[in-house]
Amino acid sequence: MNEELNYAEMLEIPVETVTVNKREKKHKYREPELSEQVVEQVNGRMEEAGDPLFAESRPIEREAKPQGKKEKRARRIIIGEFVAVCALCAAIFLTNIFLPESAINTFVRGLFGGDSAAAEEADMRAYSDFTLTPIVNDYEEVELTVGETGELSFTAACAVYAPCNGTVFSVSGDETAGYTVEIKHSDQFHSVISGLDDLYVAEGDSVYGNIAFAYSDGEGPVRVSFYSEGEILNCYSVSGNEIAWN
Repeated sequence: MNEELNYAEMLEIPVETVTVNKREKKHKYREPELSEQVVEQVNGRMEEAGDPLFAESRPIEREAKPQGKKEKRARRIIIGEFVAVCALCAAIFLTNIFLPESAINTFVRGLFGGDSAAAEEADMRAYSDFTLTPIVNDYEEVELTVGETGELSFTAACAVYAPCNGTVFSVSGDETAGYTVEIKHSDQFHSVISGLDDLYVAEGDSVYGNIAFAYSDGEGPVRVSFYSEGEILNCYSVSGNEIAWN
């Protein structure tokens, strides 16, 4: 009532005509967060059970596990090995460019090509270590001649044999011009036979002194030359179809 009188006096109006409505203050309701609800529920259950401990909503802090000496040493070893491998690769790359015949490149080539290198041992036999066999069959009447340079030649329709066992190193020519075959007998001794009309072998095949590997139709000469370390040989003689070193 006092508030009504004060309000009426302030406005200078009769008190009877004034009605004061008092507005009640409304408190905003804040809904608790999910974590708070969980904590309250847990605390309530703990209280009911008579447990003096209460739940707290706080992050769990985990202590970092200290790194041991063994782990540090292992990491250093791995880093050192990686650096060493990188340095070795760089050295091989640079020496391969500037020093292709260096010891490290020779070692690497032998390491990665070891099987092939071991399989192909050096054959250092000289020409004199081989026994020459007839180039044409003994049943054929063929006249063999030897030139001043040491080139043997004949013209006849007959089968042609290798002068001794070996491997076909290269083949060139064709049916029109005639084939030329280089036979490798050792790393130092080779023979070259040209003027062949038909071949029964290819590059890389083995040839033998008792098995024909080519044929001549007799229309052109067949020429045979022997080479030792790249130089033509003129140290053999011919008797009939037989060939022998002097």
